[in-house]
Amino acid sequence: MSYPEPRYLGEEGEINAVFRPADQEPELVRPGGNATHYLATHASTGGEFGLYKVDLGPKSPGPSTHFHKSISESFFVLSGQVQLYDGDRWITGGPGDFLYVPVGGLHAFKNDSDDPASMIMLFSPGAPREEYFEQVAEMAQKGGKEFGEFLVKHDSFFVDR
Repeated sequence: MSYPEPRYLGEEGEINAVFRPADQEPELVRPGGNATHYLATHASTGGEFGLYKVDLGPKSPGPSTHFHKSISESFFVLSGQVQLYDGDRWITGGPGDFLYVPVGGLHAFKNDSDDPASMIMLFSPGAPREEYFEQVAEMAQKGGKEFGEFLVKHDSFFVDR
């Protein structure tokens, strides 16, 4: 295995780093103590990856079992306990635990506990997940064909498990 082909062809480097302070407010806040912090988006990484901090309130259901056809998804638990489904079984993830889900891998997550939890989610390559996060609840309420099209647009394929 070797390094990928160079994508930056300059000789001097660039000043192009992006800093996000820890105390920045989350971009998306939902009832029940849920919040999503957009740490590095598809837009800010040029599509390389998407990185999000997700705060789950107590008893947060999370998405049901699904898979993605074009992106992998990884979870790193920061605090609390998060139930992670690896396609075969539910695993209780605590601080420092990590789950990688390759493209096509079945997965889900939730917070069954009475305490809040927090985790990092990484999508690779980056996809414009922000629209999905911001509209999924509203679109789910609409249901029907429009919701189905929304899910396909956002590479989210749910299955009964």
